[in-house]
Amino acid sequence: MTPPLLSDEAKDFSDDTEPAEPVQQTRRSQRPALLVLGVIGVLLLGFAAGILVGNPLRQTQETPGTVDVGFSQDMSVHHAQAVQMSGIALAGASDTEVRRLAYDILTTQANQAGRMQGWLQLWGKPFVGPDGYMGWMSDMSDMPGMSGMQHGATAQHTGPVQTMPGMATEQELSTLRTATGPALDTLFLQLMLRHHQGGMPMIQYAAQHADTDAVRSLADSMVKTQTSEAQLMAQMLKDRGAAQLPLN
Repeated sequence: MTPPLLSDEAKDFSDDTEPAEPVQQTRRSQRPALLVLGVIGVLLLGFAAGILVGNPLRQTQETPGTVDVGFSQDMSVHHAQAVQMSGIALAGASDTEVRRLAYDILTTQANQAGRMQGWLQLWGKPFVGPDGYMGWMSDMSDMPGMSGMQHGATAQHTGPVQTMPGMATEQELSTLRTATGPALDTLFLQLMLRHHQGGMPMIQYAAQHADTDAVRSLADSMVKTQTSEAQLMAQMLKDRGAAQLPLN
């Protein structure tokens, strides 16, 4: 779905009481602020829709297990950063395809995060796990390809960790916020591709090990969507002659 973009053309005032150029500059200067307001609106709608409407667990008696709770907590945090980065790209990217991708990721993951937060509310669980991340991934023996993962936190998982794989650092986020033009486009693609790659083992694990149908179904849909998006971002980076970031 393509985000609504504001027109670059100023209105033609018949009385010409103000010069055309200042009007045009003013409209352009307002565009980032209006886009940010739009992003905030999308976030609020996504979380509200996820919590109040898109919650199949309201109609089921399934009991969540450790994986259901841990995944919902950790992936909500993981999604929150993806939404944050997508909002920056939506407001500032110079490439239409990058803005379209950012919009899709923002709206999809805001809604999914709302659903997971809604489940945690129903279960009476905190929104963030108290002991770190990924401690719910206790049985990696049947996860194909885990031994070949590039990030040790997942490949040799033994307990909670303080940082999930694929997450951008504060310095990287700061650089993204201040970047402009093609540099912003490329950095967003690099950070978001790594973000998807880092979160995929958690999503695949939940799809196989969650106790509730709703969580397994959501995780399975994430696998499909994010695999497709990762392939697209890899190709977009290749087209730009830019390298992928190593997994952290």
